[in-house]
Parts: sequence; structure tokens; C-alpha cells
Amino acid sequence: MCIATRSPISECSIDWLLDQLIGLRERVLDQARRWLERELGEAVLASESSWNLACYLALRSEDLRELQPLLAAHGLSSLGRSESHVVATLDAIIHLLGLASGRDVNAEAGSATRFLAGERTLESNTRRLFGIEPPHGVRIMVTLPTQAADDADLIQDLLCAGMTCARINCAHDSAREWTRMIANLKAARERCGRECRVFMDLAGHKVRTGDIRRRHKALEIDWEGNRAPVIEISDGFLRSEAVGKGRRRNWHLALDSAVIDRLHDHQELYFVDALGRERRMRLAASGTTRFFRAALDGPAHIDQTTVFHDPATGEQFVARGFDTRPAKVRVFEGDPLRLSADPTPGEPARIDPTGNILEPARVPCAEPRVFERLKDGDMVWIDDGKIGARVSQVDTDGALLTIEHAGPQGRSIKPDKGLNFPDTPLNLPALSDKDLADLDFVVRHADMVGFSFVESGDDMRVLMAELDARGAAGMPIVAKIETRRAVSNLPEIMLAALDRRPLGIMIARGDLAVELGPEAMIEAQETLLWLTEAARTPVIWATQVLETLAKKGSISRPELTDAAMAERAECIMLNKGPYIERAVRILVEIVQRMHRHQHKKTAQLAPLQCLIRPDEPTERAAP
Repeated sequence: MCIATRSPISECSIDWLLDQLIGLRERVLDQARRWLERELGEAVLASESSWNLACYLALRSEDLRELQPLLAAHGLSSLGRSESHVVATLDAIIHLLGLASGRDVNAEAGSATRFLAGERTLESNTRRLFGIEPPHGVRIMVTLPTQAADDADLIQDLLCAGMTCARINCAHDSAREWTRMIANLKAARERCGRECRVFMDLAGHKVRTGDIRRRHKALEIDWEGNRAPVIEISDGFLRSEAVGKGRRRNWHLALDSAVIDRLHDHQELYFVDALGRERRMRLAASGTTRFFRAALDGPAHIDQTTVFHDPATGEQFVARGFDTRPAKVRVFEGDPLRLSADPTPGEPARIDPTGNILEPARVPCAEPRVFERLKDGDMVWIDDGKIGARVSQVDTDGALLTIEHAGPQGRSIKPDKGLNFPDTPLNLPALSDKDLADLDFVVRHADMVGFSFVESGDDMRVLMAELDARGAAGMPIVAKIETRRAVSNLPEIMLAALDRRPLGIMIARGDLAVELGPEAMIEAQETLLWLTEAARTPVIWATQVLETLAKKGSISRPELTDAAMAERAECIMLNKGPYIERAVRILVEIVQRMHRHQHKKTAQLAPLQCLIRPDEPTERAAP
């Protein structure tokens, strides 16, 4: 229901406003009660935080845009900062309007105790999750790289720079590396005398591309000016590869030991290279046992199929140790692409000499259960949204897609890249087999667990049951909001755990941008901030914060602005990178500056540094 229209502001009476607010409060309380009864069975079972969340949801189901300026014109709250104290705000406005109109209203007067109760509960919940506030006043989570397992100094440097929570991503490394990371963190905490929680992030059902057929990289031996190519031949290297740089570049060819034993000085070998060119090479002993140099009579591409022939003995053999890499599966807008349920490694498209596609490229999907839910017209995003495709046909082999977004130059699809299905409810189990195995380690070593790809209250109850079964009934959970369905179901996700254990919410903006689109993601992240504050639940602002700085050492102005906006969250997550320590230090400074001016959505009216105070004389240059 919407507020009754009344305009302009000058015609708005106190009595009319009072009637609107009384009706609004009644509807909010009624809708909140009905929602809690549906979710919990009885509204009386709800905690104060759950009740406030329900009231905020009811309040935001109304269109309040016309009412807000009318309230502000009378010096009253416009309801724009009521997230953590919905009923207290409504009661205070109704009480003041009742005094102004002379009417007797059943509404409690505003008080600091009622207004600050939600904020104090949020502060308490934040301490339960992350520990006491650090001296610099900024809670920063940092994803630990594999290097942290063996580099104790790295963790100590991060701790001294301002890290207050260390994130271990269970999608990478193993219990062996995780154990060493945690041991290094404990040692650093003792040396620095600082608190730092351990956050372990379950991998979840990250649907990815499967393997791509690997091809051997040819050894490309070229002329250098007028100097004939020279290659080294031995069995002492594991690989056939280019060696040396600059003007004197050589190549190394690896042969089996038995073949090397039969080679000799001045021996000539013949072969046809990978491009069909006939070539001859003449061997020269180097003075080192089982090591030869050979001069070729021209450039050559040698690969694992190249057969060397000794005309004197008739012996034939091939080289070994060639580097392999996935074949390049490149797609362009308008191309067909086969997303396959068959795990057989993928293949590039087959193309005729005129450029027509004879058979589309094929890429396997590592989670074949996807095809049980996929339907014609659904969008599929590949590699964190770099490639977008639409399902044109679902069949027994998987699905045929049409590429819609790949950029003007096209893009390559690589193995183990993320697949997002924003239009498709996949309904995968809440926890994968790997998640269940990793939980055994997490409950013994971590301070909190991250729940990847959670999408419903039922998912939360599954994880809580698994934690209870492992004797970790009080372990805090951070629900990572990464999908369109999770955004829609955030209230029930929070309500499932609010009254049972410490809870945090992570806004995983990278996956959300793929799922929702960047424009809708901006609106969604604001919605998530409002809802978490209404639930008095700490929130983690994650993905690509100061990423250019952390990875490349350079500062991007848009990223600085984004980092400043992150001040509204209780914790900010930085990803790993070679310059991560510097990124932590700069983030601390940015957020400390913003703390003076902003708290959640509220402007803090600290004195502006750019203004000259009245008692301070100004100096002007002489005319």
C-alpha cells in the first residue's frame, strides 16, 4: 500500500501527516508479525533484531518518496535512516506530531536508549565475529596466498600493516598449506601483540569449465641473421625448450638416454618438421658426455610428432619433453558454442578454408547436473562475465549456446573458469563433498566459516546442522551473497541464523556483477547494506577493493572512491597480490579519514579541514 497523495508541502497539515504515520505504523507492525509467523511459526519467538528486520521489510514495501519531503519540511525524520530502529523512529515522529496537533496518541517519545539499541547490538555482533576493534579502528580481511604457508614474514608484515582477519580460501591449496598458514599467523600474533581472526571460506559448488584438449607446443627454431640455428641435444633436461635470451639464443632438444648413447660426432640426421619442411642437422660432440650440439640447414618447427631418421643405420626416433598447453578455444559474437555434459576435454571449432564453422567449439561443464535445470533462452556467463552466451537448445549432450558478448576481438575460453547461470535455479546441494570434508578441518582451526553460494534459509540450516554434528554449535557463519537468488532470499538467510549463532554477511560483488549485471549490482549492494543494518548484522565489503594497487602497485582513482564507500561496512576484504601490504596500509588511511565524515549512511559533521575558522585571520597577497 502506498501513502495517500497530498501536495504541495504548504497544504500539508499536521493532522494529515499524523494520520499517515499512524496508518503506516499499523501496516508495518501487521506485516512484520505475519512475515515472522510464516518464517518462524510464532512472531513471539523472534529476537529484537529479527523483529526489527521484519519491520524494515514491511516499511520498505511502501512507497515513501512523497511522504519523506513532507516530514523533513516540518523538521522531522524523513525515515531515511531508520534501518536499525524502525518502530522507535515511527513512534518518535508520531509522538511529536501528536504534541503539535494536541491529539492523544499511543506512541512512545523518542529516546537515545531506543535509538541507539540497534547500533549497540550491531557493535556487539561485530565484536563476536571479528573481536575487539583494532587500534586503527578499521577491520580488514586479507586473502592469504599460498606463499603465506612458508613466508612467516609476509603474514607478520600484513598484521603490522593493519590486517585484522586472515582469509583462507578452501578452493585453493590443501590442509597441509592451511596448517602452516595458521601456524605462521599464530606466531605473528604473538610477536606483534595483535588480534587476528581466521576466516576459512568453503569452496562451494563453483561451476566451472572442464579440461580443454592439450596440444604440444612446437620448438620453433629460427634463423638469427645469417647465423645457422644451433641446438643442444642431451637427456639431461626434462624439457625440449628455448634456452638463452637476447642475441645468442639457442634451443634444447631432449632425447631418450638410449638414443643419446648411440649418437656420435659428425653424425647427420634427417627429419620433416611440423610444417612439412625437409631438414638436415649435423651433430658435433661438445666435450661433455652425452651432450651434443647440432647445426641445422634452416629454420624448423619440431614437436612430438617429428621423426628423426639416421640414413646410415635406418634408426628412427622422436624427441620428448615438449611443453603442453590447452588448445585455444576462441569465440566471437554470433558463434555457436557447445557446452557439454561429457567430461571429454574440449576442442576448438572446426573451420573450413573460407572461415565457415563446420563444427562449433566444445567446452565441458564440470557440473553436469546443471543441464537438468537449464532451458532455452537462459543466459550463461563465462570467466567472471567476460563472455556471455544464451542457450539456444538443450539436448542429451548438453546445451548449444550462441555467443552474445565477447568483445570486438573475441575471447578465449580456458579450463577451470567460472560459469554463471543467473536465469537458472540450479538447486545443487547446499554443501559439496569437498565442503563436508573441509569442515572437519575448519571447525578445529578457524574462528569462523564462510558459506559460499548460499541461497536460502534451508541452506543455512544444512550448514548449521553439519557444524552442530562436529561439536561447533557456536561457530560464527559468514553467508556469502553471490547469486541473484541469494539477494532475493537474504532476509530468510539471515533469519535462519540470527538467533542461533554469530552471523555475518559478505557482499561478493564480483559474482553479483556477473549474476545481476553491473548496473543492477550497484543497487543490490545498497539494498544488502540496508537489510544487514536492519538485522543488526555485520557486513563484509568484498571483491576488487584496491585490486589494481594490490596486484600492480598502481592506484586507480575510481578504486580509491570505491574504497572510501566501503567505510559503511563493518569489515573490508582485500584479495591477494604482490603489493597487498601497501594496499592494506592505504586502505587503513582511507577508512580512518572517512570515519570522521560518515557512519553507515549518516554524515558525521566533523569540522571541515578546508574551511577557515572565523577567529583565524586570512592573508591576502598585496595588490
